[in-house]
Amino acid sequence: NKMVMVKQLLTLRNYENIPFSSIGKGWLTLGGSTDLQKNLGYYAGDLSGITTKKLPLWFQPFYKPGKKIAKERDWNKKLEEIVEKAPEWDIGFIVGVPAWIQMCIEMIIKKYQLNNIHEMWPNLAFFVHGGVSFEPYKKGFEKLLGKPITYIETYLASEGFIAYQDRQHAKGMRLVTNEHIFLEFVPFNKQNFDSNSDMVQNPETLMIHEVEEGKEYALLISTNAGTWRYLIGDTIKFVDKTRCEIIITGRTKHFLSLVGEHLSVDNMNKAIQLAGEQLNICIPEFTVAGIPYQSFFAHHWYIACNEPVDPNALKQCIDENLKALNDDYAVERRSALKEVFVDVLSEQQFLDFMQLKGKVGGQHKFPRVLKDNMLKDWQEYLKAQMAHSK
Repeated sequence: NKMVMVKQLLTLRNYENIPFSSIGKGWLTLGGSTDLQKNLGYYAGDLSGITTKKLPLWFQPFYKPGKKIAKERDWNKKLEEIVEKAPEWDIGFIVGVPAWIQMCIEMIIKKYQLNNIHEMWPNLAFFVHGGVSFEPYKKGFEKLLGKPITYIETYLASEGFIAYQDRQHAKGMRLVTNEHIFLEFVPFNKQNFDSNSDMVQNPETLMIHEVEEGKEYALLISTNAGTWRYLIGDTIKFVDKTRCEIIITGRTKHFLSLVGEHLSVDNMNKAIQLAGEQLNICIPEFTVAGIPYQSFFAHHWYIACNEPVDPNALKQCIDENLKALNDDYAVERRSALKEVFVDVLSEQQFLDFMQLKGKVGGQHKFPRVLKDNMLKDWQEYLKAQMAHSK
C-alpha cells in the first residue's frame, strides 16, 4: 500500500490543473482512529487509521489534523476538533470519503461564517476520494468551493491498493498490476452467480489479457499477505484495456434484480446525479430496496435532500433516467416491475441510522441497496421516527 501511495503521489505531475505550490501545503486526511486496538499478537483498526499511523517520516510535516486528533476514536469529537483547528492550517489537498469530507467542510463554513472553503484555504487544489462513487456528491460539494478543484479517484481496499487515477481526464483508474496482487476476473453473469449474487462453485475466470472492454467482472484477488482467490465483492468494467483502466460499477451483493432489471450501483449513481442536475438539488445520500407490490414488485427509493423538492418529480426523473441508462430496467418497468416509490428524507436521518448501527466514520458507507435484516432495521427506524414526530 505504501509503495503504491508514493507512486500515486508521483503521478500528480500528470495533472496540469494542480499547482506545485499546493502540494507543499497541508494535506488533510479524514480517516479512522490511529489508536489501534491491541490484541494477542496483532493490532486492529480501520484501514484508514492503520494507513495513517504508518505514514513515512517525510510526510509528517504536511499531515493534518496531526497525531493527537488522528487518535480520537469518537468521530463527532474528531470533526469538532478539526473544525476548531481549521483556521491554523493552509490546506492544499484533502483525502477521504466524500460524505464525511463534505460534512467537515460544511461545519467549517458554518462556524466561521464563510462563503466558501477557499476563503480559509485559498491553496486547496485537489481532492483524493474513494470508497463510493463521487458522482452523486459532486453538485453539493462544488457549492462549498470558491474555485474549481481537481478530483482524483482511488480504489483502496482493506486487502490492498487495487487502482488509482494516474492522469488528468482519465476514463477510469489504472489497475495496480506490479505490487504483489494477482488479479483474476469473473464475468458477472448468471452462469457464474446465482440469484442471490453468490458465486457458483467453479466459475469461469479470466486473466487480464482475456478481458473485454465494457463487460462487467467481479474481482478475485490473491496477495502475498495470504489472501487466496478472494472475492472482494466489487464489480468493475474495463474502459481502456490497453492502459488497464477500470471503473467500479457496484458490488456483487448490491445489484438489484428482482425480475431481471439488473440495476447496478453505477446505474443508480448516474440516475441520481442526473436527477440532481435536472431539478437543481443536492442529493448527498440515497438507498433503494426491492419490495413486493400487487403480486409483482416495485423499487422503493429513500433519498436525502435538505432542499424543498417534489417527490413525484424526483420519482419521474429517476425512473426516466434509469430507463434511458438500462434497457433491462426499461423492459421490466413495462411488465413485472410495476411501480417506483420515493421517500425524501434529511441527510441527518441517514447519519443517525448509521450511528445506531455503530457504523460512524470514514470507513463506513450507507449501503446503496437494502436487503434482508438491514432493510427491516431501516423500515423500523423510519417508523419509530415517524411515530416520535407525531
